[in-house]
Amino acid sequence: MQKTIVVVLGALLVFAAVAALILHFMPAPVEDSDYLIAGSVATLVALLILFFGLVPRSGDVFVKKRRKKL
Repeated sequence: MQKTIVVVLGALLVFAAVAALILHFMPAPVEDSDYLIAGSVATLVALLILFFGLVPRSGDVFVKKRRKKL
């Protein structure tokens, strides 16, 4: 449970940092579409952090082995 909270808070922190960084390096007349792009990229990065932070390290996450029928 504590690992989940740490990963979620880390993803929120990374989201804010990435959005602020992108907006900082945008050219001066910032338009509405620039905010959309910054938010989209920050969301993508945060979701990747959540995915890789919460998926177990075992290799059989997406594949479930079936029992052999006799």
